[in-house]
Amino acid sequence: MISSIWRLRLAVCLLPVVTSVFPFTFWLSEASASDLEPQLQIPLNNGTQGPLREQADSLLRVGGQAQKQGGSEKAIAYWLQALEIYHQLGDTEGQGLAYDYLGLTYASLGRYQAAEDALRRRLGVARDRQDFQGQIYALNNLGTVLLQAENLKAAATTFAEALTVARSIKNVAGEGLSLSNLGLVAAGSGDYYQAIKRYEEAAALRSTTEEPRGKANTLNNLGDAYSAVQLDREALGAYREALSLSQDSSDRTNEFRALNGLYKSYRAIGEPTLALKLLDRSLVLARATQNKRRELGLLELYARFYESAGKYTQARDYYQQAIALARALGEDQQEAILVNALTQIIYQQASE
Repeated sequence: MISSIWRLRLAVCLLPVVTSVFPFTFWLSEASASDLEPQLQIPLNNGTQGPLREQADSLLRVGGQAQKQGGSEKAIAYWLQALEIYHQLGDTEGQGLAYDYLGLTYASLGRYQAAEDALRRRLGVARDRQDFQGQIYALNNLGTVLLQAENLKAAATTFAEALTVARSIKNVAGEGLSLSNLGLVAAGSGDYYQAIKRYEEAAALRSTTEEPRGKANTLNNLGDAYSAVQLDREALGAYREALSLSQDSSDRTNEFRALNGLYKSYRAIGEPTLALKLLDRSLVLARATQNKRRELGLLELYARFYESAGKYTQARDYYQQAIALARALGEDQQEAILVNALTQIIYQQASE
């Protein structure tokens, strides 16, 4: 089974569409897909014009706006209307775009069968048009949905096909993306050394294609794989590079991931002072970006850090802060866990 944490890691590889005609980019929520990166450009310009075409294009835009505002179901309704018009016009490129948007959004809602169906249709459009770049895009998104549905074998086959297509047309960006996704399959299967190999290959390719977000994601995944086999100093190097790239590109999701990875790695090599500094930086970032749920997790990390060091007064303080924030966020289950942990601290202090 794929853990919820690993599921979050793989989901960042779903790719939104960026086109010259449709200037918006939509992102799935962090709970399922987290700061998606526009990896591959798919232009929409096949000469189909007229009122119906303009109506369909407008529906795509309105759907994108609705999705950005959290209205995924409304967005789906708009895109289905657009898709119907594109079918009436025989506009296959427009159909491909609509299927892209639908597939990504279905995936964000956990509707994996619907997402798979939409992305397979998008792949069919790309094959009919002999659009090799579109095939790379569709195969990687389809593979990611299969991973989310815990179908690792089918995902591996799909990513491998994407890699073959990318190499056949010498598409370095697509090759790097496909290798990185194959690393996710290996990690999900518990084969971390194979994952490391794939991530290292992907990172080398992505460094040549000016993809800071994509490379930062791959490097964070590489750091996670190193950590899984206790290569903690190698993990430090990967996380440091990911942190630098994410800061330069204002990529907050990968910045948080890199800081968290550095914290864990410093703990693992016995450098608690350096680890604590990473927590401090993460908390500053969480508060600066008003990310309350991230802040809650960090407050708990502080509490457990001090608890493990036997500094119960500091641990109590952070548990109390975390409990107050969990209550404010309506996180009842998390609040109960924190209260229980605080009770244990109080009992420990009383018995000494």
